Amino acid sequence: MKSVDPMLGLSAFLAVAEQQSFTGAAGRLGLTRATVSAQVADLEDRLGVRLLHRSTRVVRLTPAGQAFRDRLADLPERVNVAERAARAEQTAPEGRLRVTAPPDLCQRFLVPWVAEFLALHPAISIELDLSNQAKNLIEQRLDLAIRGTLAVEPNLVTRQIGLSPLWTVARPDYLERRGTPQDPMEMVGHDLLHFGHLRKGRIWTMTRGAELVEVPIAPRLELNDGWALRLAALEGAGICQLPGFVVGDDIAKGRLVPILTDWSPGKVPLHAVYPDNRLIAQRVKAFVAFLARKARSEPDLSAS
Repeated sequence: MKSVDPMLGLSAFLAVAEQQSFTGAAGRLGLTRATVSAQVADLEDRLGVRLLHRSTRVVRLTPAGQAFRDRLADLPERVNVAERAARAEQTAPEGRLRVTAPPDLCQRFLVPWVAEFLALHPAISIELDLSNQAKNLIEQRLDLAIRGTLAVEPNLVTRQIGLSPLWTVARPDYLERRGTPQDPMEMVGHDLLHFGHLRKGRIWTMTRGAELVEVPIAPRLELNDGWALRLAALEGAGICQLPGFVVGDDIAKGRLVPILTDWSPGKVPLHAVYPDNRLIAQRVKAFVAFLARKARSEPDLSAS
């Protein structure tokens, strides 16, 4: 049995249903009235049902025709989306990219990366919003968010672009003055600097193999910005826990000293989050791929 293309006659039928006229549909499609009429008749024959009531003055949908049209209501838009997607694959990334990201990632990494990305893509501009607050990307018309913690949100695509170890650190002269804890519970009584925004509650959790310790803390200083917390530690204000992308350079240069290195406070993942709108702009794809590539090259962002 010869197969029949299921798309035959659909455009003609939808145009007639919208225009309520074979003549109007023919004008819209750039066909003759006879061609449109023949295509609809062939569709009805194939389906074995009358879709349209025809008269000299008006064309109306039959109940079967109305039900058929309702099921095809989003077909033109889906075809348009597919066509735009195909064209986008052949187009260089361009346009304005609106991004929100945590401030503490920007100091060492994100701003230099953005500058490099802009140099590579002269047709793209970037608006960068620095905030630790989770933003509603769709409501606030943002193209992309970079997040460490994730809430479950519908209609969003997430891609992990980095993984940074957490370090427990203090300035060397603070440890000389107050002593270096040899066990997590020995931090109780020390001056502790706490990242209150991302750490829920007043508990520092640390693991060593199968061992797990939850250290109850009474912060001497509590901040909601990692870079500001780092500055407090560099002033000798106490012990803090921060990711490598904030304090990795300070550790390498001896400005801050890691303690309890056989105990792990965990790792901070970094995700690129963007709306799943069926047609992701080339500029978003290009930027996410670029971020992932740059993060893989940085030890403080590529923990295994």
